[in-house]
Amino acid sequence: MTSGSKTWLLLCGLILSLCANASAPEDAITARALVTSLGRPAPSSTPFAEARFMKMLDQPLVVSGQLAWLGGDRLERRVEHPGNEVSTIADGEVTQQRDGHEVRRFSLKRAPQLQLLLDSFVALLGGDPTRLEQAFTIRRDAVDATRWSLILTPRDPRLAQAVSQVQIDGRGNEPRCMRMQEADGDLTIDLLGELAARMPPAPTREALATLCAGG
Repeated sequence: MTSGSKTWLLLCGLILSLCANASAPEDAITARALVTSLGRPAPSSTPFAEARFMKMLDQPLVVSGQLAWLGGDRLERRVEHPGNEVSTIADGEVTQQRDGHEVRRFSLKRAPQLQLLLDSFVALLGGDPTRLEQAFTIRRDAVDATRWSLILTPRDPRLAQAVSQVQIDGRGNEPRCMRMQEADGDLTIDLLGELAARMPPAPTREALATLCAGG
């Protein structure tokens, strides 16, 4: 898989944060019911703060900004700190633009796993559990009376070679974070909505897991 494809697997995982801003009723006790409740109309956007833990680095990479779903397969990820970078998916093409660098583009045809992931998360944004289940096994865990987790595991072995699991944690009607576990051991954690402002200056896996769990 190319570095561009891997970057955009992570970007598509952030689509989940847009779904998470929808209201999920406390009595939605099944995974399918929860997915249905997360459907929302476009356009929509949400703030995020992301920490990516990589084996090759001593400290995580931390960025923050806004993610927007413009409808269909049109997405925009705007990083505002520590630098400025805009990434988009539209009309089957991926575009990345960073201050002081040339615009980078590549076709989704070069990344069939990315196209599969994109189609699946568009189904999630649309609240379509049947379509989503074609690509993922879906499980909802109830932590207690108010807290829940939605766990997605890829069915496609090729996709599973890049992303082993995606988990969204929420409390009541408030989704709190998204965790993407990569097959190579790297981990990306996104704090969503109002929780994004609580990203620690020097985040650790343990500290963010506590935040995700509601601590």
